[in-house]
Amino acid sequence: MALATSSRASRGGRRRPPVEFDRIQQLRAHEYVAEQIRRHIALRLVAPGQALPSERELAAMFGVGRPTVQHALRLLEADRLVEARRGRLGGTFVLAPSEDAQVMEELITRLLRRRGELEELLDYRRLLEPMIARRAAESRRKGDLETIARTLRSMSAALIEPDYMRFDTEFHIAVAAATHNRYLTRAIEEIRLELNDALSLLPETETWHRRLTGEHEEIFAAIEARDPDAAEAAAELHVMNSDTSVRAVLAAIRRRRAAKSA
Repeated sequence: MALATSSRASRGGRRRPPVEFDRIQQLRAHEYVAEQIRRHIALRLVAPGQALPSERELAAMFGVGRPTVQHALRLLEADRLVEARRGRLGGTFVLAPSEDAQVMEELITRLLRRRGELEELLDYRRLLEPMIARRAAESRRKGDLETIARTLRSMSAALIEPDYMRFDTEFHIAVAAATHNRYLTRAIEEIRLELNDALSLLPETETWHRRLTGEHEEIFAAIEARDPDAAEAAAELHVMNSDTSVRAVLAAIRRRRAAKSA
């Protein structure tokens, strides 16, 4: 009876519903394709400067027609994420922020606008990643160790920063995959998706890379030794150092913007 009364009150306009929902936004085929490619670019699984597969190959991968792929690529070009190049060595190439000063400014503006959200994301990461490393040490299998070790070798061999960033992302996803929990793996993918723009502003120096590599190797060694405590501690140190660096960069950018506008 109370439910019926509440329903009548809502219909009569005397009381608003207790909750409201956003309308569902159904993605069209080309928007779905664009989002999938955008996700790979954000995760650095397709590195800046690298060519995307051909339109024909993309159409086969997604199971759509070439016009759908072409429409998706136009969306990505409008967002300055890719660039179409003509000629014998042409194709659709992923843009790096350094190739376009306007892109870099847009990146910084976007990061500053999301500063509060990024701080929440950093807190979330500091809570989650050490726990994931602990779980990986308990659950890992031989194949997991081989995958993690391969990402470490790839990072060491990387000659350019985009490749290093891509293998860095693959390392963290591989550690999460060693938990054999799809939700934890998905959580790390989402963290990297949202955080990689900020991470791309960190130093590109040999000293910085050597420190990151050492921290990654500590995490791997603990997982390999099935030492959950050591894995958690190594991951906690690594995430804390990254957290501090990202916050420092964002604060420096904010101060620079404030000084320019003063």
